[in-house]
Amino acid sequence: MTTQLAAPRTRTSRPRWRAAVVVLAALGLAVVLAGHRLVPNVYSFGSLLDSVVPLFGLAVPVLALAALAARSRAALLAVALPAAVWAAQYGSALLPPQGGPAELRVVSQNLFADNPDPAATVTALAADGPDLIALQESTDGAVAAAAERLRETYPYHAIKSTVGLLSKHPIGQVSSLDSRTNWIRGLRAVVDTPQGDVTVYVAHLRSARINETASRDRNIQALADAVRADDAQRVLVLGDLNTSAEDRAFAPLSALLRDAQADAGWGFGLTWPSALPVLRPDQVLYRGLDATDAGVLRTPGTDHRAVTSSFAFPAS
Repeated sequence: MTTQLAAPRTRTSRPRWRAAVVVLAALGLAVVLAGHRLVPNVYSFGSLLDSVVPLFGLAVPVLALAALAARSRAALLAVALPAAVWAAQYGSALLPPQGGPAELRVVSQNLFADNPDPAATVTALAADGPDLIALQESTDGAVAAAAERLRETYPYHAIKSTVGLLSKHPIGQVSSLDSRTNWIRGLRAVVDTPQGDVTVYVAHLRSARINETASRDRNIQALADAVRADDAQRVLVLGDLNTSAEDRAFAPLSALLRDAQADAGWGFGLTWPSALPVLRPDQVLYRGLDATDAGVLRTPGTDHRAVTSSFAFPAS
């Protein structure tokens, strides 16, 4: 009886296919990262893509692991391309902030219309003692109730529709913000701080929906026009603007104001949904001040995390 030797195993091309898939995916990711603003805003897709594209960086380590599994140097080199593009665009968000004095501290929170206990939310916001508390999406007099409850610490307040501002410092002129739609959810108030007047806008812009961002975009333009026409030296814009600073629709505001999270925070400061945030519709924008710190705060009862920022007054 003769014994037949088994035929030697031959290498399959499967690893090559794996490497090819990784290379194509990496090149596609690099193109999206670099050119997302060129994607037409059909059905509001471009606007949505702008808002979430920083999170696409999470695909880079996944592709790197796939390239290692495929044992392909070419695939690893391909993955380096989207990594470099992402780092060039968003890597600064991971650098440690420089810090500085906190002469004015602010917090802004969407209270959530269905909040079962807005008092608990506002109490959490006040716990660290910020100078200003901006509130949006208040219902059933929640801002007025909060102002009454915290009147010893925050003796000054301004309320317009469903937005409000609680302040440790005197509030002078207060007016509504013209949103250019029937959505009037904004105010302008002049706060007399020990270091000088600061003009504060509190705004809640219309929500963005698939194939319906026109009203929100008009709100952005109206807010930008108001800020442009405002001759105040120091300006803060606090609120739920229902879009991220990456959104192309945000450009009118980006041209006029700086982003506290980008300048003084660590990471992207994502706020919505509160349980596992993937977007940052809540903003702290400024001019005429120096941002020294920025972050987010998780509070009970609401579907948004709060945004916090600290500022110093430049020497005149």
